[in-house]
Amino acid sequence: MIVLKEIVKEAIKLSFPVMIGYVFLGMAFGILCEQQGYSALWAFFMSFFVYAGSMQFVMLTFFHSGFHLLEAAIVTLTVNARQLFYGLSFLDVFSRMGKKKWYMIFSLTDETYSLLCAIPDQKEEHGKKLMFFISLFDQCYWVIGSVIGAVLGSLLNFDTTGIDFAMTALFTVIFVEQWLHTVNHLPAYIAAFAILISIVVFGFDNFLLPALLLLVIFLLIFEKNVERRKEERS
Repeated sequence: MIVLKEIVKEAIKLSFPVMIGYVFLGMAFGILCEQQGYSALWAFFMSFFVYAGSMQFVMLTFFHSGFHLLEAAIVTLTVNARQLFYGLSFLDVFSRMGKKKWYMIFSLTDETYSLLCAIPDQKEEHGKKLMFFISLFDQCYWVIGSVIGAVLGSLLNFDTTGIDFAMTALFTVIFVEQWLHTVNHLPAYIAAFAILISIVVFGFDNFLLPALLLLVIFLLIFEKNVERRKEERS
């Protein structure tokens, strides 16, 4: 019998680092919303229905300067194209979650993906419930931060310089946590190699998508090596 209360506590504990980052980044988005003339209600609905992180900041630019629907669609696809690679690794898992799979697809952000990858029993009932609550709480953190930022932005003047570093710090914390709790580091080395090649060839401004593509190719090539090391260390 799976105790829902315990799963909720575990989800809160695992998602705590994301909460720190999302609340502050959500506040930055909310403050920017208010500065461009949009109320806390706008910040709430954008974070609730769009929930696209950096793309929400881009949307404010669209709203402010005017945009074409096709242009917005192309920019959104470009900014969030990396999500295609994230989703591929969860096709089988999400398909086993019934109606919840639609929300899992919608809520798959960078940070949520990192947390879900670390759950060992993804196909078991405990793992599926844990994944759902982590995804739900992560969005709640973002929504709450957005609303708080919009409200505070209407009352006080803020200098948000440097607040975007919270995202870098968040990724660092998640990476270190996963490194310490896994014994097979070969995928991390492969990822670092793919990133290095992409930076050399495409530069810092354009390396992300090529690096993701290279990573997928390398993991497919070295799949047997990764699995063998996993079995040897388990």
